[in-house]
Amino acid sequence: MENEKISKKLNDVVAYLEENISSDDVKIHLFTVKNKAFALLYVDSLSDKTAISDNVLRPLKKINDFSKESISATIHAPEMKTLYTYAEAFTECFDGNTVLFIDGESLSLSLGYKKFEMRSVAEPPTSITLRGPREGFVECLSTNLSLLRRRVKSKNLKIEFISIGKYSETRVAICYVDGVAKEGLKEQIVEKLKTLQIDNVADSSYIAKHLTKDKSSIFKEIGTTEKPDIFTAKLMEGRVGLIVDGSPFVLTAPYVILEDFQAADDYYSLSYRATAVRILRLFAVLIAILLPGLFVSAELFHLQLLPLSFLLTIVNSIKGIPLSPSFEMFFTLAIFEILNEASIRMPKYVGMAVSVVGGLVLGETAVNAGIISAPTLMIIAISGICLYTVPEMVQTFSVLRLLFLLTAGSFGGYGIILLAVGVIIYLVSAESFGTPILAPFAPLIIKDHKDAIYKGFFGENVFRPKTFGSKNKTRMRIFSKFKDKKEM
Repeated sequence: MENEKISKKLNDVVAYLEENISSDDVKIHLFTVKNKAFALLYVDSLSDKTAISDNVLRPLKKINDFSKESISATIHAPEMKTLYTYAEAFTECFDGNTVLFIDGESLSLSLGYKKFEMRSVAEPPTSITLRGPREGFVECLSTNLSLLRRRVKSKNLKIEFISIGKYSETRVAICYVDGVAKEGLKEQIVEKLKTLQIDNVADSSYIAKHLTKDKSSIFKEIGTTEKPDIFTAKLMEGRVGLIVDGSPFVLTAPYVILEDFQAADDYYSLSYRATAVRILRLFAVLIAILLPGLFVSAELFHLQLLPLSFLLTIVNSIKGIPLSPSFEMFFTLAIFEILNEASIRMPKYVGMAVSVVGGLVLGETAVNAGIISAPTLMIIAISGICLYTVPEMVQTFSVLRLLFLLTAGSFGGYGIILLAVGVIIYLVSAESFGTPILAPFAPLIIKDHKDAIYKGFFGENVFRPKTFGSKNKTRMRIFSKFKDKKEM
């Protein structure tokens, strides 16, 4: 068993390692210094062999005392840990560290000589900003933690590690600010994570799905971001963050829908502009979700709601169209979704060409051929553009748009109203770790409206949002000129 203790006899150790690790990239290097035998265990693709040679092999040749204390003092390593079982040795080895076994000692030393290729820090493609920091998280956990530590230089920033995955043993860093995070929130998340029994964690979305209470919901219950400045701001509101090794998307909990309507640029620009843009995003989302359904509903059931001039335009445009209004809208929507998928999956420059050709040539040809009408094409185009004003919720809004379109084609405007009421009822009852996801609107928290749709001025956001239940209420102190002069 891997939990058995390391043998004092190096020959037994090597035999155990060779029996239990049959992989060509895992190296077992045997060497002898003045009749004292040693063995190094490391993964060829994860370890710095130059550092091992300079800081382990060469210094050991210069000593005469081969006790564990003397060897530890001689070796130069940024990280050093004493291990007593084979399980610990395997974990450290596959994490990129080098493990040193010593003949006559029933222990080993883990030496931090990691070296592997990683993507450099750059602006994330999903969160482009005009002003503010342009750094984004990458797939390396240590790099992501360094980006966080650079922004929060406080002993109150706590980071705890947990490994998830039977085979991958993926490290997850649980980050929170002690005294700011909601009491008991971190413990809830850790307890939930410990119940996840899975072979491999390929991305943080695996963790997010497990932390979600309603697994069948189309709405998120865990927040995501690729930007360290946004992640830091959420921690300062009293939330807990999760950084998963191998994923550039970090998680935050609790989550409220409102945060996806806010962008980093809002906090680096004028409050008037930020408020106007937030209202615009909300309006654009309503257009994206409801416009196709409302148009089909008006064509099939409520022609009297359309102005006469617009009605005549529609009637003239649909002459000779062989498809029914609802099927025509479905067909056009399906074409646009296919073009969208093709442009994403294909190589970058080819994908751009597909978008242009599909959007202009194919659309215009379909209208001229009499397969679809010009108003339908225009409505789907407007809906598709508006959908991406809130990119974090594109998947959710795409599903909602389809549901509203189905309902409108079957039951008309009354079906749209009933579905909208059903969605609102569901959202009012949904929560993320005890926080309603519609807060601060349901329940109504007046004080938190200073950073909701309305973006308050700098001096207005003195207190942390009550939504997240932080005991540390104050996050800013502003002293007047009179007080400043008096204190000097």
